[in-house]
Amino acid sequence: MSRKQILGVSTEATDSQFPEARTSKNRPMPLLGVERKERDPSKKLTASIGNALREQNERLTRAEDIERRLAEGQAVIELDTDAVEPSFVQDRMQGEIDGLISSIKEQGQQVPILVRPHPDHSDRYQVAFGHRRLRAVSELGLRIKAVVRDLTDEQLVVAQGQENNEREDLTFIEKARFAHKLNSQFSRDVVIAALSIDRSNLSKMILLIDALPPELVDAIGAAPGIGRPSWQQFAELFQKISSPKDAIDYAVCKEVQSLPSADRFKAVVAKLKPARTARGVPEVMATPDGDRLAQVSKSKSKLEIIIDRKTTPEFAAFVLEQLPRLFQEYRAEAKTKHGD
Repeated sequence: MSRKQILGVSTEATDSQFPEARTSKNRPMPLLGVERKERDPSKKLTASIGNALREQNERLTRAEDIERRLAEGQAVIELDTDAVEPSFVQDRMQGEIDGLISSIKEQGQQVPILVRPHPDHSDRYQVAFGHRRLRAVSELGLRIKAVVRDLTDEQLVVAQGQENNEREDLTFIEKARFAHKLNSQFSRDVVIAALSIDRSNLSKMILLIDALPPELVDAIGAAPGIGRPSWQQFAELFQKISSPKDAIDYAVCKEVQSLPSADRFKAVVAKLKPARTARGVPEVMATPDGDRLAQVSKSKSKLEIIIDRKTTPEFAAFVLEQLPRLFQEYRAEAKTKHGD
């Protein structure tokens, strides 16, 4: 699906589809912060005033053309990054953007972001998609290239979700959190359209996020490469632990936070798994000359004697041969001790 098709609206719009493109005499021009003034070509003016008016009218005409093209979704403009806010629904966690910064620094911003006029502030915009590009361009101190469209809340989140699906760069946990947030604000149909998933998978994502504290997921991060089965196992382990706070404290500790996100996930999973019964440290038996005889491991339930058959094959065969005799000696000695 191309970006032009994301909202299911053709970009080949006519003026009749956008009556606002045919401006009234005093239509506000937000790109300029002024109103369109009615021009009276019959009015006699001095040469200097006439030149000034012509310059202003040309400027207004250019702005009007830009705004008409924006209404049709056909123009890319540059905006100050300070005037652009993220979407009201966060879709991804903070992550490294050094590679993207380097790319934009060397080649420029190749793909514009999609924004809408901010619903509450006339001089600001809100991102539908392109949050990482916005961060990178802001870091570089540049102006952001953007296409401006009038979008409803539902259209914005559908565009946001379908752009992510097209790029396939959201990790599983980012997509699950995005689904959870959308589900709290929109109908299931809107969420399914935004994420291109079925109801069953959506329900699994929502249940998974409900099972994990947000601060724990934040501490782990996006965890690239970690899919749903691993996160499901993680959630099941978390439900069984006696102290959720200990798990969170471990996830946010300096040692774990120094790891890459996927390794943080693995470290916390290892912490949550029940500890295995500790086995005794193997003991090495040797001759007085230092030759190795066997390795002995002891636990509560068994004793293991390991003899290397490659280095001492005759000794290994001798011990095996002597085991029945040793057992008979043991039984005879036991009877003597007990007076049988």
